[in-house]
Amino acid sequence: MTNSRVSALIGGIAPSATLAVDAKAKALRASGESVIGFGAGEPDFPTPEAVVQVAVEAASDPRWHHYSPVAGHPDLREAIAQKTARDSGYEVKPSQVLVTNGGKQAVYQTLLTLLDPGDEAIIPAPYWTTYPEPVRLAGATPVYIETTESTGFRVTVEQLEAARTERTKLLIFVSPSNPTGAVYPREQIEQIGRWAVEHGIWVVTDEIYEHLTYGETEFHSMPVVVPELADQCVVLNGVAKTYAMTGWRVGWMIGPADVIGAATNLQSHSTSNVCNVAQRAALQAVSGDLEAVGVMRATFDRRRLTIHRMLNEIPGVSCMEPEGAFYAFPSVVGLLGRSLAGHTPQTTLELADLVLSEAKVAFVPGEAFGAPGYARFSFALADDDMIEGVARIARLVAAG
Repeated sequence: MTNSRVSALIGGIAPSATLAVDAKAKALRASGESVIGFGAGEPDFPTPEAVVQVAVEAASDPRWHHYSPVAGHPDLREAIAQKTARDSGYEVKPSQVLVTNGGKQAVYQTLLTLLDPGDEAIIPAPYWTTYPEPVRLAGATPVYIETTESTGFRVTVEQLEAARTERTKLLIFVSPSNPTGAVYPREQIEQIGRWAVEHGIWVVTDEIYEHLTYGETEFHSMPVVVPELADQCVVLNGVAKTYAMTGWRVGWMIGPADVIGAATNLQSHSTSNVCNVAQRAALQAVSGDLEAVGVMRATFDRRRLTIHRMLNEIPGVSCMEPEGAFYAFPSVVGLLGRSLAGHTPQTTLELADLVLSEAKVAFVPGEAFGAPGYARFSFALADDDMIEGVARIARLVAAG
């Protein structure tokens, strides 16, 4: 028995670095500082009015004031199945859908449902900060594979095969990617999917940014490209990014019936059903057209080109052009070990703290994503703020 007040299991969970950066920026702003934050991973658009109105009506309707099915309202599960077929070509049954409290719960429940102690989960880096934590909670081991801008931040089958052991249970696959903005081409998705089928490895594919791709880049769903994978694949998604509904907390998992059934049992003992009002809003969102996301995508497309150009104009910064999502992920190695405002940052953690203190600009250091030397800049903020924020960093660097 230990004397710790917090269990080793929970005490070992790392806090969300992205939320921590956003919180620090908001605290400085609340104290009167003119802080520009590139940390938050959420659209800077309001939820579509038609969605909000449905929620208002639901809140006033006593039918939605009580417990509802753990796995989600039947009509919402049906609508998600139809939306999935419409948007990605993946045909699933409503019974294969589990509605969760946001995308994060979908991640946690999927990994806790699939992993046993001693298993290994392959996670290509850079990765979203949340992925490793439920792997560890399950008693499994995250196995990281490094990618860089030289490979477009995309993992290869050769790298996956080199990392595979007899304990490898699953691969976490993300395209479009948070934090890099990388999007895998169809042929590479097919290679990875067939590798997983050949070796009996589960694929957990996060498709939350499916509608945010730019230029000639296209989104492809792995179980559509490789249909044989369907029985060993879980698709994660939600309304947060597509419909500007991050605060509504509605996500979902799609997978084989036995996995969805087990995850539903888990949810029944944790949160039970998702808020009914939020489910009604999500039903309106996924049943409607994609006009709102089209407007957002056009705005993000303009911003990504601007921030890509501006970041690359800063001596010591090199940035790959984002292909999807709403993040730029530049290398800032050239800024480390040099004098900036009387300091000499040696890591991107130190650089981020320095930039926030001196330039009042917040970004997330690459260490949060398993990628020291890089930084994540969300361009889901007003154009003027985005331009001024990067300009502040440029002035800080120029002043030395």
